[in-house]
Amino acid sequence: MTVTGIITALIVGLIIGALGRLVVPGRQNIPIWLTMLIGVGAALLGTVIARAAGIATSTAGIDWAELLVQVVLAAIGVALVSGMGGGRRRVTR
Repeated sequence: MTVTGIITALIVGLIIGALGRLVVPGRQNIPIWLTMLIGVGAALLGTVIARAAGIATSTAGIDWAELLVQVVLAAIGVALVSGMGGGRRRVTR
């Protein structure tokens, strides 16, 4: 994989993480870096799942079905980490 490919994958992952966070209702008390990390993982895993299921196409442009799988995975990841208290902040008085 080239440097350009890695940078592109990271940017797509960051966008996927942000979209996944927007889809989950309520406030998520997790740091933005963790949301981005979840997005990168969801982008990679979503591509693998979409190709394995045969819904990913190799046409030019945006593959909406693959994008949907990635965003759903990111939303699930954000909800799970947020629900487990992944970014629980201490309150000091």
